[in-house]
Amino acid sequence: MVDLFLQSFDTPPLHITLDLDAFDDPAHGDQQLIMFHGYYEQYQYLPIVITCAENDMVLLVGLRHGTCAATLGADNDLRSLVARLRAVWPDVHIHVRADSGFGVPMMYDVCQELRLSYTFGIGMNSLLREFSDDRLQQAVNDFERTRVPQRLFLAVHYRAGSWTAFQPIVIKAEAHAQGTNRRAIVTNRPGWEAVPAAVYDAYAERGESENRNKELKRELQADRLSDHRFLANFFRLYLHAAALNLLVRLRHAVALPPPTVAEMGLPADLPTAAIAGPHRKRFFNQRRERDPLGEGFACTWRTRLIKVAAEILTRARRVIVRLSASWPHLDQFMAVSRAIIRRLPTSLPP
Repeated sequence: MVDLFLQSFDTPPLHITLDLDAFDDPAHGDQQLIMFHGYYEQYQYLPIVITCAENDMVLLVGLRHGTCAATLGADNDLRSLVARLRAVWPDVHIHVRADSGFGVPMMYDVCQELRLSYTFGIGMNSLLREFSDDRLQQAVNDFERTRVPQRLFLAVHYRAGSWTAFQPIVIKAEAHAQGTNRRAIVTNRPGWEAVPAAVYDAYAERGESENRNKELKRELQADRLSDHRFLANFFRLYLHAAALNLLVRLRHAVALPPPTVAEMGLPADLPTAAIAGPHRKRFFNQRRERDPLGEGFACTWRTRLIKVAAEILTRARRVIVRLSASWPHLDQFMAVSRAIIRRLPTSLPP
């Protein structure tokens, strides 16, 4: 999986972001090492997945027993993965993101050991709330005065009683019509004090990696590890992850360019990353409308291109697939086929 990930880049990247996440994998039989998890209220496994934010590919999956901590083995996974990546890309900068389940001193230490930048979620506690009470009250006052949702940020150094050193913390205090919300992250990213909002927003983008995990679990059925033996289920998990990577590569092969800012009636020199507010939502909606397969979930590919009625004719020299001329997604099938053919080598090795 790591080799295929390395091959997916035409040129060595200067920066990559690795997202770590764990998801519950319910069991409905007598599989080895399933255990009852009180939070999820089920017998389950708890796999770990590491994906790359730049191209959505899975680099590593690990199957673990059902009641393990989210961080179990994550430190050694990172050591192994970073060593593989830097052996090929010695100058690449690697950033690690994960939710509060991974926000523990062990992960801070291993990231510092490997010279990685990191952003981890951290649960709010009484001291962090005390730090941010004034900022939250200001957000509430500003919202009541303007009726416009407010987001204010606070950057502090904080050390919990069990930590060996202080860590930089960014706290978000939010007020809107639904109420208030406070969140905190631990980060060593440059500029965390100067532009805490940008650092927090970059962390929030890890939600896209959670979408990939949702596809892996639900749409590609990684939650169907129904063999009795643990190692057999581990192998099946790799098959599901390989299917997700194949889908990701297909998306990249057929993806159409997004709409330009000029087509949306915005200044032509405005970067797409700077589109905000309702214009940003409209931008993403238009991108999905014009590129349904590049943005499509596994179910979209399945219903439009895979589960399709066809007539198969086998001849001595070829196999003919006959599709209905009135099939509404024939143009998408042709576009996908042409995109894949363009990527095939012009000549096969002997």
